[in-house]
Amino acid sequence: MILNKEAPMLGELPMLIHGHQVKGNNVDKETRCFHYHSEVDRIAIKFYCCNTYYPCFSCHEESGCDSPQVWPAEHFHQQAILCGACGTELTIHEYLSCDSSCPSCKGQFNPGCSLHKHLYFES
Repeated sequence: MILNKEAPMLGELPMLIHGHQVKGNNVDKETRCFHYHSEVDRIAIKFYCCNTYYPCFSCHEESGCDSPQVWPAEHFHQQAILCGACGTELTIHEYLSCDSSCPSCKGQFNPGCSLHKHLYFES
């Protein structure tokens, strides 16, 4: 028997998290999604091309964005990271230097996210 490992499509129904709309596949109250749902998966990233929060690049890709773009370095002062634990919006600079925890509530972020930063931020 072959199992279908594709994510179930739940459409573009946004979830309101700490007053911010977050789109994605099966998003929970701390921004976890179908693709990333461990205890420390608790950020959403505002995508530069869409100006919309998604929990991960896979959720963004599934949304059908036809022109994905990473954040240019000159915009790293912009708030683009949402802490799913407390709702603090971090600038990209703050996020990249936070050592995988929210500077506001000290909630832990997934340190493995750094492996994907090239999908979100200019190097």
